[in-house]
Amino acid sequence: MELGMVQKQVQTLSPLMMQSMEILQMGTQELREYVEKAVQENPVLEAEERTGGGEEFRELSRKLEWLESTDRQNGFYYRQDGEDGPLAEYGVSENWEETLYGYLSAQLEGMKLPEEQKRLVVFLAESLNGSGWLDEPLAGLAQAAGCDEEALLSALTVLQGLEPPGVGARSLSECLCLQLLRRDPEDRLAVQIAQSHLEALARSQYGLIAKKLGADLGEVRRACGRIRALNPRPGAGFAGREAPAYIRPDVVVVWEHDHFEVHTDDQSLPSLSLSGYYSRMLRECREAEVQDYLSDKIRQAKWVIRSIEQRRSTLLECARCIVELQEAFFRKGPGHLVPMSLADVAQRVGVHESTVSRAIREKYLQCRQGVYPMGAFFSRRLGEGDGPSPDEAKALLRRLIAEEDPCAPLSDQKLCGRLAEEGCPISRRTVAKYREELGIPSTTGRKRYE
Repeated sequence: MELGMVQKQVQTLSPLMMQSMEILQMGTQELREYVEKAVQENPVLEAEERTGGGEEFRELSRKLEWLESTDRQNGFYYRQDGEDGPLAEYGVSENWEETLYGYLSAQLEGMKLPEEQKRLVVFLAESLNGSGWLDEPLAGLAQAAGCDEEALLSALTVLQGLEPPGVGARSLSECLCLQLLRRDPEDRLAVQIAQSHLEALARSQYGLIAKKLGADLGEVRRACGRIRALNPRPGAGFAGREAPAYIRPDVVVVWEHDHFEVHTDDQSLPSLSLSGYYSRMLRECREAEVQDYLSDKIRQAKWVIRSIEQRRSTLLECARCIVELQEAFFRKGPGHLVPMSLADVAQRVGVHESTVSRAIREKYLQCRQGVYPMGAFFSRRLGEGDGPSPDEAKALLRRLIAEEDPCAPLSDQKLCGRLAEEGCPISRRTVAKYREELGIPSTTGRKRYE
């Protein structure tokens, strides 16, 4: 054993640099919580909420309103907010919950029912699942409610007469039949199909249904169209017991005249500054202990402000680079993503790939197509050379299936060959994977029988 001195170079990260990297990969909400905690722990750091009085804020708000109106992904929900209807005022009162149970309970309040029957209807409403179905057998529910099955069945009839239509159903067939009878009690053909021929309907075997029911093929097609327009999950449109989680975009992309503008969401974060009081105290106080304390706190505060500004700058540069490289997507929408890697963005921005990875981590971008994770714009190239991206392959697959003969749909193997002819060579398993991701059924499910 002996002692010796060895000279070597070791790269280490200071606590402040580690803090800067942590801030870089924080989302907007996480960063806001971090800032609030930093303000509480550091008296030198002051936070002031941003107001909406500036011209820049008003301009950004105007662009966001336009963006929401053109958002194809969430446009349905924006329209719902402004529509009148039976649920227009629902949930305004703090005492009301925007849940299926609350909505059913509000309807029961206006009905004159015997107390025992009302108790059983409430019991059944509490037993509904998230789709608005009653998936437990009546025998077990009757035992739990302390009543006989006849009384519970009578209460179920009352429940199934409430809004929304189809609530309280015990099967898909019953759910569809309840809605059909509510719309038109004389629509016997559609009810018969919903009762006994749902499997044939799912496979579009209209000729088989017409043969079994002795009905006209055209009438069967129209009845099946009415059934397909129904809602198989009447309770899904209501909120759950827990509060929903909302995504706040970190970056907003807006089309302005002849180019895209990229903005970061700075309004959701408070404006940070150094306290003038403690800065004067540092200059005027002569006590060494006080000066050391304030100098350390001011240094920490300056680093936090600098790190947040560096995060904003890096995120903005990465977002602008993504918009530039994926311009076809922002102009034309899904199906036009081109292959893009972290290295492509890092090279243009002038930073390391790990910095780009941290900058886009858990960040969301809002554009007129919807709200997307920023990582969704990065995609590898399929095959070698100038192969397409997965997004382009899915768009091509969707087009080929839309153009096929519905009476003789293409198998996955044939689709694989067609894709190769179009310059997109992928395996049959990849075709099946992409088809399932697009929600497209297999050959059997797509085939239409006459």
